[in-house]
Amino acid sequence: MRLHRNLCFAVIDGLHLIFNEGEYADKVVQKLLKRDKRWGSRDRGFVAETVYQIVRYKRLYAEIADVKEPFHRDNLWRIFAVWATLRGITLPDWKYFTDTPTRKIKGRFDELSKTRKLRESVPDWMDNLGLEELGEKSWTAEIAMQNQQADVILRVNTLKTNKKDLQAKLASEDIETEFLSNHPSALKLVERANVFKTEAFKNGWFEVQDASSQLVADFLDVKPGMKVVDVCAGAGGKTLHLASLMENKGQIIAMDIYESKLKKLKIRARRNGVHNIDLKAIENTKPIKKLHGKADRLLIDAPCSGLGVLRRNPDAKWKLQPEFIDNIKKTQEEVLEQYSKMVKDGGKMVYATCSILPSENEKQVQKFLTSQNGKNFKLIKDKKILAHKSGFDGFYMALLEKNI
Repeated sequence: MRLHRNLCFAVIDGLHLIFNEGEYADKVVQKLLKRDKRWGSRDRGFVAETVYQIVRYKRLYAEIADVKEPFHRDNLWRIFAVWATLRGITLPDWKYFTDTPTRKIKGRFDELSKTRKLRESVPDWMDNLGLEELGEKSWTAEIAMQNQQADVILRVNTLKTNKKDLQAKLASEDIETEFLSNHPSALKLVERANVFKTEAFKNGWFEVQDASSQLVADFLDVKPGMKVVDVCAGAGGKTLHLASLMENKGQIIAMDIYESKLKKLKIRARRNGVHNIDLKAIENTKPIKKLHGKADRLLIDAPCSGLGVLRRNPDAKWKLQPEFIDNIKKTQEEVLEQYSKMVKDGGKMVYATCSILPSENEKQVQKFLTSQNGKNFKLIKDKKILAHKSGFDGFYMALLEKNI
């Protein structure tokens, strides 16, 4: 493989923004990919994948390169040289790579890879937390899987088409997909591609949504004609799935504290042909109180650490802090206690997170069931998904029913 100067410069610029300026990796990569209109898909793929790979293994590569944060540009080139050497890429005769100790890099990699927190490139506190909550065997396998590139999974919009027709339509646009067992609405891309440019996407035939995330709406057991509330709707991936399961019949109230996210949901809903969604920004407790005892179904896709989706957000390893985990658990308790009051007698709710930590998942549900309001509920079933077992994102979901 031959390195091209303009592509390498783009990678270095991106790493500077992520590591030194605190920008989000996905936003940085989106900007980088628009940098040069002459770049083909292979060029863009190189920039995106290299940036993400170096972000994933920042700690390991920095240790091997013997550099410390904040990384000035020479340090970033040294880290890049480590990445290239470990990939077996011959370094060109550029000033940035002068005196790169190729043999030493491989030796250091072998030596440091014996220690999990260095091999998988995670902060000490995160490694200790994962070990404490999941145990050595499970945590070791899980964090290794969380460093692998995630597959691109689509959810067919059954309001407009079906899986077979979507597969055929994408094949006509040179995108090959395959069915996934136990995921009724999912198609997996055989090779990565920019699906957002397809006619099928523009026509609202699908959304990009991981296979684990797709199980949440199914778990809620919705029926056409119901009144359903999604209280942490965000940009609405699960809201749109609920709408398709309800065949556009009934009412979905999509709520979020961020109005900007609901505006994105409005655009997506239009493209999806969904018209049974009402959007409500949560600015105070008034809209919540108005819905007390009214919902047939309630989805709480709770704010969480996101430790189940590090494959998609590798920079979260470096942005997360232990205090955030402690604070988010308190938020989860409050959200469960406050929003569960919307469920009518005999109604059901799902509490879900994209975390793999029992303290954010099973333990939160157990704690809720002993609370004042939680005593009115019973746990019907729950499901824990670990990436190293499923091949998809780490997730948790619990279905609870309110007593009559």
